[in-house]
Amino acid sequence: MRIGLYPGTFDPVTNGHMDIIGRAVKLVDRLVIGVAQNDDKGPLFTTAERVELLRAEVAPLNADIVVEPFSTLLMHFAEQLNANVIVRGLRAVADFEYEFQMTAMNQRLNADIETVFLMADPRHQAIASRLVKEIARLDGAIESFVSPRVAERVRAKVQHA
Repeated sequence: MRIGLYPGTFDPVTNGHMDIIGRAVKLVDRLVIGVAQNDDKGPLFTTAERVELLRAEVAPLNADIVVEPFSTLLMHFAEQLNANVIVRGLRAVADFEYEFQMTAMNQRLNADIETVFLMADPRHQAIASRLVKEIARLDGAIESFVSPRVAERVRAKVQHA
């Protein structure tokens, strides 16, 4: 069984993330979406909330998708899952530089786990969770960047922050 791992913070999950998920499920038998705890980034949503949102977002895809939180080293999590491949999305050159460095380090940790990069669809290249949160905090429209469910949850969070 080919198991893919798509890790990220997903704070919040965007249309760009969903595009990568929809394409990644075609490449593997099972896709595990690893939700990084990453409290250092000061997330808007708790890890449990991000897991819940992602599970709701991927449910209509009718694919073998599992959403799991993790707080360990990515390669340790991948090994626990018996993942064959790590899936990463690339939006721009800045993403590539970071991902190139991470992939080189991950290969040193476990050369048996490949990293596959999926280029962001041009419609989603500018979308970043950080910017979605900033736009929402400034009372801007975020509906073209996230699903209606996510937009509603983001608005509720920023109003109570």
